[in-house]
Amino acid sequence: MMNLDLVISADTSVAHVAGALGVPVWVPLAYVPDWRWTMHGDRTPWYLTMRLFRQTAAGDWPAVFERIVVALRESPDSFSRVAHQQ
Repeated sequence: MMNLDLVISADTSVAHVAGALGVPVWVPLAYVPDWRWTMHGDRTPWYLTMRLFRQTAAGDWPAVFERIVVALRESPDSFSRVAHQQ
């Protein structure tokens, strides 16, 4: 996992391991997420390299993944570990 530039994962052990290892990880979240993600913001105090993509309306997964696609296209290098180490 340490060789990956970015992990995109649901709220699973994969996302938590990536975050714990300091690997950049993006997590799509439901409108009402698990308590650990709080209700607002795109960052978490638990993992510094994790970015959260939240639903803005219950069940609207297409919009979440559209934002992920846009983020990948806008800043393809923004998730690399080199960018996080600066």
